[in-house]
Amino acid sequence: MDAIVTRKGTIISDPPFATKIFDSKHAAWVWAVLRIWVGLKWLDAGRHKIEDPAWSKTGEALLGFWNRIVEIPAEGRPAISFDWYRSFIQSMIDAGSHSWFGPLVAYGETLIGIALILGAFTGIAAFFGAFMNWNFMMAGSASTNPMLFVISIGLILAWKVAGYVGLDYFLLPWLGTPWKGKPTKAKK
Repeated sequence: MDAIVTRKGTIISDPPFATKIFDSKHAAWVWAVLRIWVGLKWLDAGRHKIEDPAWSKTGEALLGFWNRIVEIPAEGRPAISFDWYRSFIQSMIDAGSHSWFGPLVAYGETLIGIALILGAFTGIAAFFGAFMNWNFMMAGSASTNPMLFVISIGLILAWKVAGYVGLDYFLLPWLGTPWKGKPTKAKK
């Protein structure tokens, strides 16, 4: 069980339930199933976009989506609930960012899917997936995004074991982690 020792010597341990689902190698199989399922969803979404030149070449499909979501209807609710996000999307439209952002979305979804399926850099891939899901939700596109977002947050929290049944089993020990230091023993 991981524990943090504060400067004053207080030991703060993870709750047993959190340790079982986020740190246990036994939970790795559950995370592998969820990881692969989410990865397949990303791969499928990215593949469709890569095959469509309006996404992968010109970004015109993304421009059409952006134009629809920034529109404020005369009656009813707009797709985007937050003015600051609508302004952000409008600034992307005004700058012509769809030409590079459309392909970025298409290839980004595909790469996230591949990384999650293979279990390579799972926490990082899940972070970028969750970030994309969050943006889709902010843009008013619910679909499966809330569920994928929640699972991605779980994969981020379980990064140590979520890729254990995958390439992370080899990658993480080989590369190490930037915060890896000498482990300290907690005083009891």
